[in-house]
Amino acid sequence: MRIPPRQVQTLVVGMLGGATLLTLAVLVFIVVFVLDKGLPVVTWTFLAANPEDMGRAGGIFPIIVGTLLLPLLALGIALPLGVGSAVYLNEYTRETQMTRIIRFGTDCLAGIPSIIFGLFGLVFFVGILHMGWSLLSGGLTLAIMILPTIIRTSEEAIRAVPQAYREVSCSMGATRWETVRKVVLPNALPGIVTGVMLGAGRCISETAAVIFTAGTVAQMPVSAFDSVRTMAVHFYLLAREGISGENAYGTAAVLILAVLILNTVAYWTMHAFIRRKAR
Repeated sequence: MRIPPRQVQTLVVGMLGGATLLTLAVLVFIVVFVLDKGLPVVTWTFLAANPEDMGRAGGIFPIIVGTLLLPLLALGIALPLGVGSAVYLNEYTRETQMTRIIRFGTDCLAGIPSIIFGLFGLVFFVGILHMGWSLLSGGLTLAIMILPTIIRTSEEAIRAVPQAYREVSCSMGATRWETVRKVVLPNALPGIVTGVMLGAGRCISETAAVIFTAGTVAQMPVSAFDSVRTMAVHFYLLAREGISGENAYGTAAVLILAVLILNTVAYWTMHAFIRRKAR
């Protein structure tokens, strides 16, 4: 018996809609559960004080600072390298066996578990270069870890810019660099921002690579060679060691709110730029 196409269409749409609602429901449940447990702990004292007694008391202010500094350092290193690599692969080279090997290697690096990057950072940055467990070691390791993601997303965003834009720019006398800077990159910005947000989210939520390279010292860093502790690591230590369940949930709530605010601001800025450019 052959099912009519309209019924198949309705069935497929219903299945896809159900899968979407199920995914959204799981996400909402996790967020609401963590916020319900953690928000009562989040006070001004909790946000502005230093941790005491291994995190059983006090706050998480140095940990918030460490959570901000590590992704900023990693993105400051990985963003120009990633976008520059994507521009070079798309705008300054032809499709050859070498470029295919580079893309294959980038895809392979993107799939490597984070703990492998942590072990590499521990051996190379902490050990061989004698940087110790520090903000610099952690930032460099995270930069290497998110670099493949930024390269691939930026490359796809640049590739999605119509070729006609480049041809019109060159026909008006613009150089290749002027075309890249004034035509290609502005139109590829939404995709590049998406890659940056994915990289930033991975940095903020990372634990294994950070523990091996940046350390776990819950103190305010005063230099790039001081050890730091991020909120993800702090939550992991509090929960795993059974130090303080309340402070663990409070840290998780602050982390979730920080990620939500970061994504909201980034996407609002991106869409505002697109609307302004479309005028």
